[in-house]
Amino acid sequence: MVKIVLDCFGGDKSPGANIAGALSALQKHDDLAMILTGDETVIREELARSGASESERLCIVHAPEIIGCNEKPTDAIRLKKESSMMKAVQLLRKDDTVSGMVSIGSTGALVCAAVLRVGRLRGVCRPAFCPILPTMNGGIVGICDSGANVECHPEYLQQFAVMGSRYLENVYGVENPRVALLNVGAEAEKGDTLHIEAYSVLASTDGIRFVGNMEGRDLLSGEYDLVVCDGFSGNVLVKTTEGTALELLKKIKTDIYSSGLYKFGALFMKKMFEHEKEFMNYQNYGGSVMLGSAKTIVKGHGSSNAKAVSVCIEQAYKMEKSRLCEKIEEDLEKITNIEM
Repeated sequence: MVKIVLDCFGGDKSPGANIAGALSALQKHDDLAMILTGDETVIREELARSGASESERLCIVHAPEIIGCNEKPTDAIRLKKESSMMKAVQLLRKDDTVSGMVSIGSTGALVCAAVLRVGRLRGVCRPAFCPILPTMNGGIVGICDSGANVECHPEYLQQFAVMGSRYLENVYGVENPRVALLNVGAEAEKGDTLHIEAYSVLASTDGIRFVGNMEGRDLLSGEYDLVVCDGFSGNVLVKTTEGTALELLKKIKTDIYSSGLYKFGALFMKKMFEHEKEFMNYQNYGGSVMLGSAKTIVKGHGSSNAKAVSVCIEQAYKMEKSRLCEKIEEDLEKITNIEM
């Protein structure tokens, strides 16, 4: 049985979206169990509205407090021990039967809690977030790191490449993922000292398929499966890409309604537009997994709906079923140039 704890508060659509997502995930997998943390009265009301209740595979842990996104992360995890997020973290840390955790709450608080309370896998220098985006050829691309580590060393990027490769192989079935280093140019000598050194380290790392530098404009080209970068650059890259897609959809909609002729033509392309909207909807691709954490952690978007939460739970489930954490530890043991 794979047991996952779900932080039911902290998101824009919590707790309704969280609970609906949990119920959807439970229907898909008979060997999945969920623990819901949050205000038990509110959670029970939401379950009742859905025609569900507590069972052997679904239980509630009362946590009356909520960590807001604007709170200082270190203060939040220290002072709000009765929050839905910290109760979930405590269960993840202390209960050996709990395999993973999903949260759509404060990113900063979750990173702090993961590092200070849950810890790292053996050999990991820094855990890293790895979200997934769709590519133009129908595939996916992972970005590691996307916000957990603003400053990096070449060895960190090397580990991100190893961890991200194993994640794509085991959870998404991508064979021998093509790994690129985010940089300002494709040439090996481009970039600052960090990127020049990182290029050399990645090129000599066994067990990954390093294909060179990647410029930001090529992220969705389908030519790469994993992009490694520092958390600052990765966060900007992901949010810029998502924002561009959303604004483009708005622009197309505005242009269609600006002309009767355009409206008429759009009727014949309605299904195509719906397909493109779904293709660019980040809710369909789950959350950012925290690779390198001692236990499985998935961070969803704060605006996640029920479908997005369900996909996040699916990510955590597949990570556990594939024994991803164990495989990452095994791979990192083969890297000999890491200084802890």
